[in-house]
Amino acid sequence: MEASKKHPLDTFTHLSITYHESLPHVTHIKLNRPRKRNAINALMWREIGEAFRQIGTIGDGTRCVLLSGSGKGFCGGIDITDEKFFSGISPDNSSDDEESSIDMARKALAFKPQIIEMQAAFTALEECPVPVVAAIHGACVGAGIDMTCCADVRICSPNTVFSIREARLGLAADVGTLQRFPKLVGFGSRVRELCFTGEDFSPEDALNIGFVSRISKSESQLLGEANQIISKIIANSPVAVTVTKSSLNYSRDHTVREGLDHVALTNSAALMSEDLVKSFMMTSGGGGAAEFAPLQPHSRL
Repeated sequence: MEASKKHPLDTFTHLSITYHESLPHVTHIKLNRPRKRNAINALMWREIGEAFRQIGTIGDGTRCVLLSGSGKGFCGGIDITDEKFFSGISPDNSSDDEESSIDMARKALAFKPQIIEMQAAFTALEECPVPVVAAIHGACVGAGIDMTCCADVRICSPNTVFSIREARLGLAADVGTLQRFPKLVGFGSRVRELCFTGEDFSPEDALNIGFVSRISKSESQLLGEANQIISKIIANSPVAVTVTKSSLNYSRDHTVREGLDHVALTNSAALMSEDLVKSFMMTSGGGGAAEFAPLQPHSRL
């Protein structure tokens, strides 16, 4: 069974990466700092980017990713006790006199690459070629919102507490929420209220505005409901699903005309796949569940 195999990416400190215990072609990535409520330190942040840049591209057979958190919550946000996040503002290798002599513009130019690196780590979820389904429970605040905004499907348990917390901590969210959250749910009054106040919002709020697509009946049933969604995704052609994700992401940031041109170009190649005939046979009831060839590893220099 696939689940009995060691995953080639199961090499990280703060991420547990395994093949799904019961579903084929599925990788389960679990945030794994339960004693810190999965608050993200600098190492974990880098690991998230490294993992999602590789998943589904290295011949690992992944067609869908299940993303969850270990312990009592999904993600408690940024780990503010990790001084590495702030080293770009106050370099450790400078004396007080040297530090005071550096003007603000130079400090800002030196710090900007760190913010871009942090943004890119979460963008890797969005750019992952296969769908990412986030199963959220407990706390999902700050960076947890930033990260889940990049997932393709989000569901949560009834005990989930969401918060775009950054304004309460004295900063504007700068790694994706202010850009992605409104595109997911709209730019209305409630969204701005949540961003300006940093107040908690409930699973029902998240469902009503469209941030999650469903609320599980209980926390214990959360992963089971995520598995139901994933099982339907992996039953489809991996070529069709990958092209669909690419087109959805492209169309979000472009005009309808540009999106149509993009999918026309992509599908002119994708429609040549043997998966098309297999899918027609499956949906017409003539062949049962279709067996699709795995996606090939991505070519790299």
